[in-house]
Amino acid sequence: MIKLRLFENVIICIFMYNNPHNSQTFIIHRKVIKRLKDNRGWKTTSYKPGLKIIVCIKQVVATQNMKIDPINHTLIRENMPSMLNPLDEIGVEEGLRLREKYGGEVTVITMGPMQAKEAVLRCLAMGADKGIIISDKAFAGADTIATAYTLYMQIKKMEYDLIICGKISTDSETGHVGPHLAEFLNIPQICYVKKVDLDIERRRIIAQKETDEGIEIVEASLPVLLTTTMGLNEPRLPTLKGMISSKRKEIEIVTAKDLGGSLSNYGLRGSPTFVDEVFEPPSRKPETIFQGDPKEVVEKIVQVLLNKKLISSRSYSVC
Repeated sequence: MIKLRLFENVIICIFMYNNPHNSQTFIIHRKVIKRLKDNRGWKTTSYKPGLKIIVCIKQVVATQNMKIDPINHTLIRENMPSMLNPLDEIGVEEGLRLREKYGGEVTVITMGPMQAKEAVLRCLAMGADKGIIISDKAFAGADTIATAYTLYMQIKKMEYDLIICGKISTDSETGHVGPHLAEFLNIPQICYVKKVDLDIERRRIIAQKETDEGIEIVEASLPVLLTTTMGLNEPRLPTLKGMISSKRKEIEIVTAKDLGGSLSNYGLRGSPTFVDEVFEPPSRKPETIFQGDPKEVVEKIVQVLLNKKLISSRSYSVC
């Protein structure tokens, strides 16, 4: 499939009309097309049939000792150990399995600092076809709505049949970005997905989703957005061959200027929600274990409760 297919067909018709019985018609046609391309610098472009799958991923802090900016109350990610969000990794795996079954391509997309390239490279090593990193200082401090809007500004320019997000990220656990993104794109969304089946001919998806009451079976038309949950699949490990080939795959860097639109819609400025206060919950005091004769243990416990004024001396009696 090439960009000039319509133009080629026109030339074929001309040759066949003038020389309907000439066996050299198609040979001449190929030579003419090649000469036109060589002279004008036209290039062929391949077309991959099948599903266009986009997986939204996030690089998260890989430690419990997170640091918070004391001024804007956002997470400090610089110089912190990071990893690919586990539920996003499940999303990448599901995208790869669907591509292997139905054909097509898988594109991973992330918004964050340039260090997020490590997470993108891991996805490419798993087998994703290409990656996109949306990175700009203007995006810093974004809440879930501003994050979803930034992803929307890029994805709306792309072709897609299926968008996959992890249901939550381990560093914030809001579960908002996927549903927000579906609303911006005005497409159906199915959250907490445990199993995916596709009817390609009808362009329909049948998904099993997790609910408090059990499993629901939901059907929707493509394009659709899914959010993954644990148990959907077991992500593959990147192979050495995959890690080597990931270095040669395309990673596109997108800035605020590339996305367009008003800067007031991005980052902290475009976030309608904000963090008012950040504090650590009080640590639990060490537990006290009483051992010994049951009667003595009871007396000790009662004495502790008396000292804490949780009971009065008249409200108990030791048998």
